[in-house]
Amino acid sequence: AIEEEWGSLMMFIDTDLSRSQRLVIFGSVRGRRGSELKVLSAVETKTAGYFNHVKEDIVNRDRYKDPTGTWGTDYMTFKDEGEISYALGKQGGTRRKLERSSGAIVQYVGMVVLLSGTKEERERGKEYMKWLFQQLEGPVYVDGWRDRTDCTVVDIPNDCIGYITGNRRATLGVMEEEWGTLMFFMSEMDDRGKGKGRGGNHTERLAIFGPERARRGSELKVMSGIETKSPGFFTRSLREKSSRRRGFDTDRLIFRDDEVSYALGKDGSTRKKLELASGAILQYVGFVAFIGGSRRERRRGREFVNWLLQQRRGSVTITDISKRDDVTEMHIPASCKGWVTGNRGSELRRIELATGTYIFMALDGRGEERLLVFGVNPGVPNRRDGGRVHAELLLKEMVHDKLMDDEKQTGGRRGRSRSRSRSGSRSRERLRGWGGDRRK
Repeated sequence: AIEEEWGSLMMFIDTDLSRSQRLVIFGSVRGRRGSELKVLSAVETKTAGYFNHVKEDIVNRDRYKDPTGTWGTDYMTFKDEGEISYALGKQGGTRRKLERSSGAIVQYVGMVVLLSGTKEERERGKEYMKWLFQQLEGPVYVDGWRDRTDCTVVDIPNDCIGYITGNRRATLGVMEEEWGTLMFFMSEMDDRGKGKGRGGNHTERLAIFGPERARRGSELKVMSGIETKSPGFFTRSLREKSSRRRGFDTDRLIFRDDEVSYALGKDGSTRKKLELASGAILQYVGFVAFIGGSRRERRRGREFVNWLLQQRRGSVTITDISKRDDVTEMHIPASCKGWVTGNRGSELRRIELATGTYIFMALDGRGEERLLVFGVNPGVPNRRDGGRVHAELLLKEMVHDKLMDDEKQTGGRRGRSRSRSRSGSRSRERLRGWGGDRRK
């Protein structure tokens, strides 16, 4: 599990089992350090005090050995078990959010917290840890937040704060876990509830810390919730937007009539599948679809939403996929189409959920129907861990089962010898020939 988490290779190299064993860790600087601190945390749990004997070696190891030349390890000591329990959080959730939002490796070894990474990552990690504990004493205010590159602030109407926070901070915690951000309400002691928001409503400022993409995902999730409780708060004067920026940005698409409920799906399932398959951030704030990501991701997300809405009105025509690298094209035998799609597309929805893809029947330039499997994850051949390859494998299995079932039914109505042999031969030819697919 440690090797998989950190992309490292670990092995014991001693043959004398009567003495302490040496563990060798191979990999990148970050991968080795993450693995090492995870191991030390477990060892300290079983053998308290061991870390004190090796602390200096651990802290000084690999110093400056990264592309930035600033790699290092800082450490702080907790005062008591209460502090470490708070900094760890339920099932380690607080530690993980500090690690993901700061970019530093954050690990607790006994009563010591170690932060490894570049100088910038370590500084962020220490600041975030400080603010985490300041929240126990009262409101936190971050001086100079407008000039920071790791901070987004959202105005929250006072009557929506409880809804966004949740019972014992549960709702904010879910968003932090999903996006890898650190979030808290930021006010000076004498400034709580006095801010003026849109329309003169009293607001408080919610600070979101972390990488740009994660902050935007958290921000849009918050905006979506507020718009549900206070319609128009964010979207009243918004228009559609299509950015030409190649890097990260956000586009907007306005839904009409009841399109938003169709594009959302049951429990948000349709929105989630489009988001996962496109690689873009896709969030609905009222009747506005926000699409965040690189230019390619935003364009793909917009295409997927438009194709989804076209399916509602009838057939979708996609004439040329030769220049795309996010699609697998499959030609399904006519006798198998109903079997593959299922009742109202239920089988395709099942495969989409299992593989993180977006699948539908579309017409080509000649008006011929074929099945298209879209997704940014191409998958790994012969592995069932998501992606287009996984989806293709499941679809082929469904077609195979249908053709074999048809063969059995046909064979039962014919003779037991030559007729059955000929039927089997034809079926095998169909099995070899139906899957003439083209991956792009």
